[in-house]
Amino acid sequence: MRFHLFAAVSAVALLATGAHAQDAGAQPAPAPAAEAQVVTDADLAAFARAATSVRTVMEGVQGGQPTADQQAAMATAITDAGLTIDRFNAISTQVAADPELQARVAIAATPESPAGSVAAGVTDAELAQFAPAYARVREIAVAANGAPTTEQQTQMAEIIQNSGLTIERFNEISGALSSDQRLQARVALAEAQAG
Repeated sequence: MRFHLFAAVSAVALLATGAHAQDAGAQPAPAPAAEAQVVTDADLAAFARAATSVRTVMEGVQGGQPTADQQAAMATAITDAGLTIDRFNAISTQVAADPELQARVAIAATPESPAGSVAAGVTDAELAQFAPAYARVREIAVAANGAPTTEQQTQMAEIIQNSGLTIERFNEISGALSSDQRLQARVALAEAQAG
């Protein structure tokens, strides 16, 4: 799952540019170019909280243009999360262009894996081994339409063994992946970091 907030970014950018002006003929000023800034985990946690609320408001927008009340609700959600509208928009712009930031937002937006679960026990080092191997194994499985040949099974086993994980550990992680959103987000981050 990738996190995209393009519609909400556009709506919130309207907030910052004055699109809510009373004069129907007023045109919003172009938004200033956002400078890339370091985005901390705390920034991303605040962004994820705000984005969830902004998305909820955007789902109620009729006709493509948020009402003044909807704009106010989005602005309140952003400031309540501890961000300014300009900072929210700057982070939105950076997130939209950076798969690694998208994955970090997804991690910030998901609950922790249950304590004692396989997902909770997966280390960052294991993820760095798992993610590229999983991507390659998944490609082979898709090409095989779910019924890999003996040769394809051997190829998948070699990929896993060359990753540094045992087949058993690889299978534990992949089994936990389908039911744990936090692990899914962590794998997406490891894939983004691997390039």
